[in-house]
Amino acid sequence: MSIVEMPRKFSTLLNPQSSLIMEENKSSTPHDPLFKMLIETFFEEFIEVFFPKFHSEIDFQTVKFLSKEVIANPFKPEQSRLDIVVEAKWRETDSLIIIHVEPQSYVQKGFNERMYYYNCLLYAKYRKPIIPVAIFSYITNA
Repeated sequence: MSIVEMPRKFSTLLNPQSSLIMEENKSSTPHDPLFKMLIETFFEEFIEVFFPKFHSEIDFQTVKFLSKEVIANPFKPEQSRLDIVVEAKWRETDSLIIIHVEPQSYVQKGFNERMYYYNCLLYAKYRKPIIPVAIFSYITNA
């Protein structure tokens, strides 16, 4: 096993087809893309450890990552790219659901509003139940 040094400007390495999207934010740290890759690689295990009851309800053979898709915003000129968006089926009903995982490595005023906004955009696009998951990986002085 070898250790790979991460370049400072990770966004230049990401092509438009990549499912890993780094938000344009000066306070983003280089670990964000690796954290997203880790969650994508071990998505089933992530759900199993942190959401064990939910894990038993998902058919992981149907998991499809949709993160490379852009969500158009009719109220702003820019488009939104979400970090990790997954489509999967419930085991019992075969119904599709959308799981949105948003890793957050810094304190951001209005984060809860941004998550709600993303939830609305995802529902408008897919018309499926949305399960939002926020992962906070920073320490506060609270």
